[in-house]
Amino acid sequence: MKILFTKYPIDIILCIIWANILLPLSLLSNDTTIRTILGLPFLLFIPGYTLVFALFPTKKGNKGIDTIERIALSFGFSIAIVSLLGLILNFTPWQIRLEPILLSLFFFIISVGSIAVYRWKTTPLEQRFILSFNVSLTKSNNTLDNSLTVILGISTIIAAASVIYIIVTPKIGETFTEFYILGPTGNTTDYPRYLNAEENASIRIGLVNHEYKTMNYSIEVWLINQTIIFNESTQENETVYNHMWYTDTINVKLASTNIEKQLPQWELNYSFSINKKGEFKLTFLLYTIPVDVYDLERDYNDIAKQKIESAYREVHLWLKII
Repeated sequence: MKILFTKYPIDIILCIIWANILLPLSLLSNDTTIRTILGLPFLLFIPGYTLVFALFPTKKGNKGIDTIERIALSFGFSIAIVSLLGLILNFTPWQIRLEPILLSLFFFIISVGSIAVYRWKTTPLEQRFILSFNVSLTKSNNTLDNSLTVILGISTIIAAASVIYIIVTPKIGETFTEFYILGPTGNTTDYPRYLNAEENASIRIGLVNHEYKTMNYSIEVWLINQTIIFNESTQENETVYNHMWYTDTINVKLASTNIEKQLPQWELNYSFSINKKGEFKLTFLLYTIPVDVYDLERDYNDIAKQKIESAYREVHLWLKII
């Protein structure tokens, strides 16, 4: 027994319903699993299928194409449509972001889908491409059709299994941590440079975790006085650490964040004062392992090179104290 949808183009209607469901869910929900499950057909199949249907509303034999050809063309056209829309958006003020891509594809599917429905309705009934399901248990005599159906079914299962695998075990990209210092107003141009002894100053320290796991960070603050000398034997400049004083440790626990996130994940307005005179490098060393306890009065110049080289990240600020 065959189930025929002769009154309405049920496949195009389902594509339009799918787009209407995905749009609010993607914009309002933070569930990446739902976004992925609904978003893959929305990107890779539905745009091409609506376009193919608008171009070929008739069945094979009436200047139309069959189901296998429709499915194959739908994937190819979808990739081309998404790429073209992305290229166009790149030259607009909206750029290639989630919201513009979703909205542009949504309006494409709705507009082209409406054209497809209109063309299907104005096509004579006997020439229309009609979606049908064969629920008969009798064996078909068409070996080629049976073979193509089996291949299509296996391909669909493999594709679905691949999508589930990608969702369950997402690929981990490059892992790194952003570590930076800014001026007290959050800019890169107003750092304190010249201070009086014991004068209070402040900067902003920032961290962004892209390690794909929760991290326990330790930020050690060191005051370093160093000079650069030229080594005649090696013909290279070398750094001599004259003094290195420990001043502070900041502990931060951060969950991993989305690489596309634009806002700062963690920032701290850090105030300090220096009671020594001279030229110094206020150094911030980032560690991801437990750190030792240090004496505020001791000069650690003997382990300065080792400390700096063992740090995961390092940022510093040059100061002149008068």
